[in-house]
Amino acid sequence: MLKYFKEIEFEAGTDEAGRGCLAGPVTAAAVILPISFADESLNDSKKLSPSTRNKLRPIIEVSAICYGVAHIETDIIDTINILNASILAMHKAINKLSKVPDFLIVDGNRFKPINDIPYKCIVKGDSKFQSIAAASILAKTYRDAHMEKIHEEFPMYNWKQNKGYGTEEHRQAIIDYGITKYHRKSFKLLPHQLKLNL
Repeated sequence: MLKYFKEIEFEAGTDEAGRGCLAGPVTAAAVILPISFADESLNDSKKLSPSTRNKLRPIIEVSAICYGVAHIETDIIDTINILNASILAMHKAINKLSKVPDFLIVDGNRFKPINDIPYKCIVKGDSKFQSIAAASILAKTYRDAHMEKIHEEFPMYNWKQNKGYGTEEHRQAIIDYGITKYHRKSFKLLPHQLKLNL
């Protein structure tokens, strides 16, 4: 896994988690890692077990030059759409960094400029660059913890297990119990959905 896209001291990687979920926020993280950082288990968060992600989170937090994490809640997702909400989450995470990045590497192929910082979008960047992988792990673990917290409010949807994704169990719970304030009303929540009764 590569350390930098450019040989720049304060290069930040950024990524999001939860873009395809039916409920809960979209969460993004931005991370600046030192050149000395090395951990063989670091990878795209989707390729790691929950236990490995949770083990890596404090290592990343302690080792990083700085990091930021931000949630964008469902009301904003429904207002500005999930792509714009994902980019907004990344912007908010970047703005939480204690060092202003000299360069940004962004997972995926869509982004909007922020604070005149040059950037590069990299498809599958979370499996290519350490800082994006680290951001993917922070975004995923922070979002999972958030979903486990709101699960206590609405346990019938089993968000502690499915994390808001559209599993068969989650969709059946929507049929049985309706939707909550955490569901994304702009999403197709049920198969063959024509109209959601709100």
